[in-house]
Amino acid sequence: MALTYEQSAELMNDMIFVGRIKVACLTYANYIIGEAANVPAHNTRIKWAQQTFTMPDASATQATPIVVMDVAVQADGAAITDTALQSAVENAVNKML
Repeated sequence: MALTYEQSAELMNDMIFVGRIKVACLTYANYIIGEAANVPAHNTRIKWAQQTFTMPDASATQATPIVVMDVAVQADGAAITDTALQSAVENAVNKML
């Protein structure tokens, strides 16, 4: 069952959950730094990764609303596994880029 709007809003402000998103953003940024230069939108992705390394809190804050609206997050809320959260964050970042 999907989270209510109130539950979604609370999750967006849950600092432990946002901290998990920050770790997932840094993990994805590290992956992007190592990818081949011929990956589509590589220059944009590299800029995001570099910004994430410099300002991880800002990247997490930017991604959080999109992550919370992900189907897997809506289904499991804060109980989502790290693996599923990583996928949700990567999907969110890809939407932003």
